[in-house]
Amino acid sequence: MIRKGVKTVAALALLGAVAVLVVNAFPALVGADYSFVVMSGSMEPTIPVGSVVFVQDVSAADVEEGDVITFSKGPRTVPTTHRAIEVHRSDVGVRFVTKGDANEDRDPEPVYRSDLVGKVTLKIPYVGYLSAFASSRAGWFVMIVLPCSLLVLSEMWELWKAGTRNEEHT
Repeated sequence: MIRKGVKTVAALALLGAVAVLVVNAFPALVGADYSFVVMSGSMEPTIPVGSVVFVQDVSAADVEEGDVITFSKGPRTVPTTHRAIEVHRSDVGVRFVTKGDANEDRDPEPVYRSDLVGKVTLKIPYVGYLSAFASSRAGWFVMIVLPCSLLVLSEMWELWKAGTRNEEHT
């Protein structure tokens, strides 16, 4: 009975981990366009390091003061997620003054409409660590190869036990 409970809990844990990784890989499942792993503490405690943020592509006109946005200053730069603390609208366009919640100073450069990736719509704390681990060789082994191997061995064991019981009864 205990063995069956352990197998059930292990299967549920594996299923939960896989579900989280699938959502991270396919952000559209939660209505987002992008997902990013937060690598710095600039948004703590609102968004802890290692969290996954889901970002929806929005028009710059839809961003309000206080929204958490993700922006990138170029194709080769790592996206940043900070809070828009000021929104400046003009005939020429929109620009945002941003700041990380944990930072004392606001960001030195404004964020322009062309820099905007989108607005954060969902965050899952610490799941980024799982995602990073799953991307490693050890993570692939621990999260894919090992559970599949244990499942196959467990089923083979059950078949062997069933076969030996049948031989005893004949």
